[in-house]
Amino acid sequence: MDGDAFFVACEVARSPKLKGLPVVTGQERGIVSALSYEAKALGVARGYPIFRLKKDFPQVIILPGDYAWYAELSEKMFDIVRRYADDVEEYSIDECFADLTGLDKPLYMSYKEIAERIKKEINEELKLSVSLGVAPTKVLAKVASKWKKPDGLTVITKETSKKFLAETPVSKIWGIGGQTTNFLRNKGIETTLDFTEKSKEWIKENLSSPYEVLWLELKGESVMRLHPEPKTEYRSVQKTRTFHPSTNDPKFLLSQLSGHIENACKKIRYYNLLTKEFSFFLKSKEFKYYSFSVRLEVPTNSPETIIGIVRANFHKIWHKEVIYRTTGVRLFDLVGSEVLQKDLFGQTMHENRLLQIHKKIDELENKLGKRIIYLGSSHDALNRKREGTETDDLDRNLLFL
Repeated sequence: MDGDAFFVACEVARSPKLKGLPVVTGQERGIVSALSYEAKALGVARGYPIFRLKKDFPQVIILPGDYAWYAELSEKMFDIVRRYADDVEEYSIDECFADLTGLDKPLYMSYKEIAERIKKEINEELKLSVSLGVAPTKVLAKVASKWKKPDGLTVITKETSKKFLAETPVSKIWGIGGQTTNFLRNKGIETTLDFTEKSKEWIKENLSSPYEVLWLELKGESVMRLHPEPKTEYRSVQKTRTFHPSTNDPKFLLSQLSGHIENACKKIRYYNLLTKEFSFFLKSKEFKYYSFSVRLEVPTNSPETIIGIVRANFHKIWHKEVIYRTTGVRLFDLVGSEVLQKDLFGQTMHENRLLQIHKKIDELENKLGKRIIYLGSSHDALNRKREGTETDDLDRNLLFL
């Protein structure tokens, strides 16, 4: 299952008057992050700078991204799928795989009818449109879900798969990138059917093992298992933001970094994690990165500790002659909060006190709303973003495994 223009669709679900209009999200990032089919028809694309969009397409409605709302609808959407299937793999915020094998008999429905029911309930309850692909393997199901969009439902069987593969360019296959596409084309392979008609020996000789898995899946042999288990271990959390106009104002850049750190620390507190190492960076207008990493003596999930270190080392990455367009923070080497042990110098005791304070703040925000309490060091960034909505801690796409 694949959501249709998901972020924009969530906005339309909340404000039905936007239906049928050219709408984009990404105001808070300075670039188009998602767009409606109507905006796409005008020639707008992802990554389009907002300041240019206003000049080139004044009729387009520009909205800030509300990632908490998108995550909430995503969860409800997957819950509807779970009414019919126990094994559901959340592949991204708006995509999932579900194993329907054997459910046709107890549900007294064909697989296509199950998919139709899922589509209908998502549309009626959430006002969202999704495209579904039903097939014997994950890769074929992915092909089917892209076959007709928006609001599509396509069934591919082993018997009908050749028709679909013959009309699908090899470049469109999930897992085949640009370099591999060029290699295959140089070998005379243009369509996915051309690819599947190569022998197993040819695949092994010319490509690495992941492509053999793709080859088998496209031929209708299911070898990629679903991963329905919820993710409980995380290696890093990253928060970034691109802004317009670009600037080299150190006060503003530090405030941006402070806001990222607050958001990232709240994220890892939600999962009862601490960070043992972090990095922060500035990216210039020329897309050059300036970064600095710090290994912490005592793991933390308190923004005050990290912000103090960033402020002390900011001069190492900030140059007055450089104009910056993006700020970012990454927390990594994450460990469970139970590892915080007492030390001889009181730093752990200090971290524990901060942790208790932030737990109370988190409880208040969960009851009364975000940003009722925040650090003064984040004020400038928040003030600049009042018209937008920052990427929220519920945005699961910002957790990197």
